[in-house]
Amino acid sequence: MTQSKIKNLLSQIYLALVPLLTIVFGLGVGYIGYKIYLPIWLLNVFFMSVAIWWLSNSAIKREGIWYKNIVISAILFLIPTMLTSMFFGLGAPPYESPELWIKTLAEQRARYYILLAAGLIITFGFSVLCQQLKKAGEDLYSAIGMVAIQIAAPVFIINMSFWGFYLPRLYQQMVKLNTTTLPEWIFPMRTMFYYINVFASALIYLAVINFSMSLKKTSLLKSTTCNIYICISALFLVLDLLPPSLPEPFSTLNFIVSIPAVPFMLPYFMRINLLSRKSVSQFSEQKIILS
Repeated sequence: MTQSKIKNLLSQIYLALVPLLTIVFGLGVGYIGYKIYLPIWLLNVFFMSVAIWWLSNSAIKREGIWYKNIVISAILFLIPTMLTSMFFGLGAPPYESPELWIKTLAEQRARYYILLAAGLIITFGFSVLCQQLKKAGEDLYSAIGMVAIQIAAPVFIINMSFWGFYLPRLYQQMVKLNTTTLPEWIFPMRTMFYYINVFASALIYLAVINFSMSLKKTSLLKSTTCNIYICISALFLVLDLLPPSLPEPFSTLNFIVSIPAVPFMLPYFMRINLLSRKSVSQFSEQKIILS
């Protein structure tokens, strides 16, 4: 095995582990303090950047704007997970504790600023990918997927605005008034935004299914790989739409797949495949003539 192949393999393994470890530590360990998680996160950003460079270097050097645009779209899908990997140290948001929320107000705001940025960046990534897939000759599934993203993006922004801006202001008022009892009207509103989040997540999973079909049609990824993404996305879509009142393990699975950062994972893994040297080498086999 050549040095280049070893670098690519290590890069793919590292990038694949990042979102999985983020969920494990975020849900399993919880909040660990910024003095610990912030240096680790910055170090992870550096290692992820190096891994992305190793995977994309050969494609960047290729002639032809189409190759470079594919790489750009892939990188735009990786950046959101690079940002949200900070959540391994933040744990779950303290929804039921206004005092704890206000105590960690800066970190809670940072959480939703990051999610807002991630949602916008991944929308740009889908847009660039959609254009390149059209140039590759597929304009049905990519168009359906792009419509789903265009609907999901504003819904996602509205949802993050509630949790990141409105709720903290409410909690600030509660702490100022020295009350720990949530007003009755907040519960129906939280339920409404829960389903708004479910709707946004479902649209992202639907988009991933259609873009996987498009990548399959253009042979930019292997059929088996695309079928795996389609099946997993369909499974996550079903779990996302299940009522949260169902018994275990369905209620926990429903909670996990509807976490705002989780829908970004599937396109993230897909783009790791696109950046791999093996996948990039397949692009040259496509008879794509760009004007």
